[in-house]
Amino acid sequence: MNFLLAQATDTTTQLDTSNLLKGIDFQKPSWDVFVILFFVIGALLYGLSLGRDRIIIILVSVYMSLTVVKSLPDVVLKFTIGKEFAIQVTAFVALFVGLFFLVSRSALIRTLGVNSSEGRWYQTIIFSILHVGLLISITMSFLPADVVTKFAPITQFVFTAQWSQFAWIAAPILAMILFGSKPDSKEE
Repeated sequence: MNFLLAQATDTTTQLDTSNLLKGIDFQKPSWDVFVILFFVIGALLYGLSLGRDRIIIILVSVYMSLTVVKSLPDVVLKFTIGKEFAIQVTAFVALFVGLFFLVSRSALIRTLGVNSSEGRWYQTIIFSILHVGLLISITMSFLPADVVTKFAPITQFVFTAQWSQFAWIAAPILAMILFGSKPDSKEE
């Protein structure tokens, strides 16, 4: 069991349950508080206002953007004044916004079955949580290691640990498969 726990965390983020919440101080707000608030508020308000189908389009755009940014040649990333993460975040956001508008007006919408139904409320909430968590995990993956270590252990574990990043990337895909496989008679 210890082997599995050691494999589940990377060297920069060890899971120590006694210290998980130690670095979070709500009286002196830090970036951890911002991340938590963004996660909760973003997942609820943002997701419910968009609806399931639009979130699925956004998720597809996020995956496309992540693939392109992770594949950028080192020459492009080193082109600026040494702030590689700033180029990655900027490129990711720019590609994400651009691809969202292109994908939302393309034939991909019809392929995904978007606009045929808005989905159930619980599906919208689940997709919202997975979408916002994925965005936070991706953004934090671009940050330098010395910046990531300044976050509380719980924030590091949930969003930047190797297995956590994998989970945030894989979970929306799994949700799309699970929720897309059975048509609901009430939605037709």
